[in-house]
Amino acid sequence: MDSTESTKGKESVQKRSPLDMIMNQLRRKASFTERKKPAVGRLFRPSESDKRNSGIPEVKESSEGKENNEPGKEINDTDDEVGSLVGWGRVKQFVQKLGKTPHSQNLSLSHCDLTATDVVELATLLPFLAQLEVMDLSWNDLVGGSLKALTAHLQHVGKLRVLKLCSCRLTDQDLIALGEALDCIPLIEVLDLSWNVGFGAGKFRHLTEHFQPQSTLKELRLVDCQLSEADITALSEALPMLSSLEELDLSNNKLSIKGMENFTSSLSSTPRLKTLKLSMCGLSKDSLSVLGQALRFIPALEHIDLSCNKEAGGGLTTLATILVLLPHLRSLDMHLCCLTKEDVLALVQVASSLKDLQELDLSFNKSVGETLPDLLQTLPLSQITKLPLNNCSLNTPACNALATAMQMLKQLESLNLSWNKCVGENLRQFLEPLQPDCKLQELRLSSCSLTTEDVLHLESACQRGALCHLKQLDLSYNGSVGDGGWMSLFEKAAALKGLEELDVSLRPSAPLSVSPWLPALLEALPQLSSLKRLSLQHWSLSLAEREKLEKILSKKNVLLECDRLDTPTPKAAS
Repeated sequence: MDSTESTKGKESVQKRSPLDMIMNQLRRKASFTERKKPAVGRLFRPSESDKRNSGIPEVKESSEGKENNEPGKEINDTDDEVGSLVGWGRVKQFVQKLGKTPHSQNLSLSHCDLTATDVVELATLLPFLAQLEVMDLSWNDLVGGSLKALTAHLQHVGKLRVLKLCSCRLTDQDLIALGEALDCIPLIEVLDLSWNVGFGAGKFRHLTEHFQPQSTLKELRLVDCQLSEADITALSEALPMLSSLEELDLSNNKLSIKGMENFTSSLSSTPRLKTLKLSMCGLSKDSLSVLGQALRFIPALEHIDLSCNKEAGGGLTTLATILVLLPHLRSLDMHLCCLTKEDVLALVQVASSLKDLQELDLSFNKSVGETLPDLLQTLPLSQITKLPLNNCSLNTPACNALATAMQMLKQLESLNLSWNKCVGENLRQFLEPLQPDCKLQELRLSSCSLTTEDVLHLESACQRGALCHLKQLDLSYNGSVGDGGWMSLFEKAAALKGLEELDVSLRPSAPLSVSPWLPALLEALPQLSSLKRLSLQHWSLSLAEREKLEKILSKKNVLLECDRLDTPTPKAAS
């Protein structure tokens, strides 16, 4: 070997990490026969279209390549094109071993029971994934504590835009490793670290202190990470670095008043923020007041989720006045917030100014029933697409007002009236305004005290094509519907060509037989080409009836949800 070749060899060794050297030593232990076998390269050789789409280099025969394949000589995977193909073969073999489909730009290994050894092996494969843009390792508990083995090689995937590490039991050491590696993925746009409870107790600073000015990060999700007040402070100090941020999700992290003050003090540094999620954060009336003062500085906001904050009752009265300063607001979710009558009336005062509003979720708030007529008069009904009103204690005036509003809800795609008893015997007035051009895709009427006549009106709407776009129909917990109602509905169910989910389950305490209407359902099923799930919980089926049903559904790959048949207990021998 001349001096030039010697110098190149030394440089190659210096560039390798200790992990690379260890893995090379392990590979050198393979016998000559094993290394000589070309089977892996042939088995996993990508097609011509794969090469063009994924940036995998083609093999070119050359004297140099032939020399490198001589017995006893090691193949340099980083420089030799044949080595690149063999490397891609290793990638495919690794991914397929985990039951996933390999893709050069999207590596999805969630729910794969990855071990620390798998993480080390994955790290050695990153040099062959230079085009990688999405990497999802979520829901792999054993990844925690071994992330540094992977982040040490992130420089090979500089095009990475999306990194998801949800529920991986990441530790503070993993946070340090990830923070130190952020410079290696300068194009990162989405970082999802949700459901990693080891981030709390002030450890989150290990990551935030590595954020750089003008970061490209657009989405940051930290759901249920048990962030402490110190962690929220660290995040607030980092927000000025995240001027491109468009989505921030801190749901299910307890936010004290002091934490809210620290957090909201920096929100003005994210003028491009479009989505803010603070669901289940223990927000109080005062917290909403603090939040309101900050929202005025982020006029680009489109989606606000403040749901499941049961102590927030009374806070909407002050927050509502700020909503008029958000001209692009499209969705507001405040379900299960114990809203008061004054809260809803405050929303009534500003609803006419929310001209871009498309989704309003006030479900599980008892005060909505009494104030709904006033609210419906001010909402921009012509563009509302989602209107959940389940468990809102709707009364007769509210039902009448909604029935009148149905004529103007031309874009409505989802309507949930579940757990409102007054819907029973009144379903006709909601369905009659629906025309064949209706866009409704989701209709939920669970536990609405529906009668046989109500279901007959539903059947009539199906027959005239008003529900032809329906994908989800929930009629569960309506045991007061007679057999004739179910039979009539299923006889016309073929009109629900787009239906994907159908639920007609009963309460556990009132099992009834399917025998009177099962033949009509069995006849309709072959025509429901889009059906994916059928729920018949707590209905009584005989063994023969269940076998007939399962035979038809198995051909269509439909999930059946129903009670297991009771196995008779063998009698003891006398």
